[in-house]
Amino acid sequence: MAGKHSAAGRGTGSEGSRPPPPIGPALVVEDDPIVAMSLVDTLRECGADPVETCPNTECARIMLERLSPAVLVLDSRLEDRDDGWALAELASLMGPHAPQVIFATASPERIPPHIALLGTVLGKPFAPHDLIAALAPRRHESLLGRLRGALGGDA
Repeated sequence: MAGKHSAAGRGTGSEGSRPPPPIGPALVVEDDPIVAMSLVDTLRECGADPVETCPNTECARIMLERLSPAVLVLDSRLEDRDDGWALAELASLMGPHAPQVIFATASPERIPPHIALLGTVLGKPFAPHDLIAALAPRRHESLLGRLRGALGGDA
């Protein structure tokens, strides 16, 4: 599975003309509709399909089960909870089908360190290319590989 993601777009120098590799379903949990729309657009451009949005944890809990996303982009402060990262903990219980988690938050310092290890933390505001770079590790990478990436940056 991971191989089909890594081989696309190499060798021709014309990556702009190739469609992005498929990511699969994505879930954006964000209570600001403008930010949510921007995240949805970026994920679709990266090959996510379908991309669903939820403004709160209750909607997200239902969609996690229904959609089984490959990617979960999660704001940590939502309209109904200040600990939206609890959804990352819930998602981690999905076993081998757990989504890749990307925290998109204006308060990255409020995410407990053990929770931050469940995904990639992007501090708002961030550019679309930051989200694209966060998608690069893909969800099938090992915990050790994600830790190396988090400690070493985008090498």
